[in-house]
Amino acid sequence: MTANTETKAARPANRANDTDRHVGARIRERRIMLGLSQQQMADLIGVTYQQAHKYERGINRISAGRLYEIAQVLGVPVSYFFEGLNSERSTDLTARQRMCLELARNFASISNEKHQEALSQLARALAAE
Repeated sequence: MTANTETKAARPANRANDTDRHVGARIRERRIMLGLSQQQMADLIGVTYQQAHKYERGINRISAGRLYEIAQVLGVPVSYFFEGLNSERSTDLTARQRMCLELARNFASISNEKHQEALSQLARALAAE
């Protein structure tokens, strides 16, 4: 085997890396914050549920055009997906982060604005204690 062949065998060009996983985790976080299911997200960006799942897990790489489309659907700049990439932070969510995302998703799905305001006031009051 030549040195060139060994290099290619050791690291396939299409294999996902830490950046792909980070971007996927950021997509998932934002999708959950907006209260969208993976199926809804897939429909909005014109891919299958399986493909959307692979994007979020960092299994499949996302093209620049597709990432731009995802950013438009999620209402964020493309740079949002790369925030925190250079920090030592793990892309795995802690239990507290999951709870916060679930809280944001549930809050967003409350249709009654008075109920949202009441919940917001309750959170402010509890945070002030």
